[in-house]
Amino acid sequence: MRRRDMFRAVLAGTGTLFGLRVVQAATTEPARLKVAYHLSDLGKVNFVLGNIKNHYDGTGGNVDIALVVHGPALAAFKSKGISAAVSGRFAGLVQQGLDPHACANTMQGMDITLTDLLDGFHAADKGGVVKLAELQSQGYAYLRP
Repeated sequence: MRRRDMFRAVLAGTGTLFGLRVVQAATTEPARLKVAYHLSDLGKVNFVLGNIKNHYDGTGGNVDIALVVHGPALAAFKSKGISAAVSGRFAGLVQQGLDPHACANTMQGMDITLTDLLDGFHAADKGGVVKLAELQSQGYAYLRP
């Protein structure tokens, strides 16, 4: 009789413990996402900026987004001669937390400095592809629209 009572007590305790874990899981916020966007195609600048905006909207802002730009696409972010639409869209995303990185190799090849780019950019000193690999090693999901 005692074994049966002990078994029931253990079973009841396990059920209670499991129930508490389910309740705790339901009340915690979802994990914050980390995403690295890779942009090198000049023709995809508006598309990628749109995807990033949708990402912020779709997650309610519960996301850390890094944008790594290299190659021809970097020219689209030069502060002189940029369209007001791209400039405004980019500035809004930076305000939402976008962390943009410009490939140092591309900047050197195109004779561009950080001061030539829109506000908010950081130099990816080791190169854009190295920065992408570093971000992935830090748990960022890689997206190349």
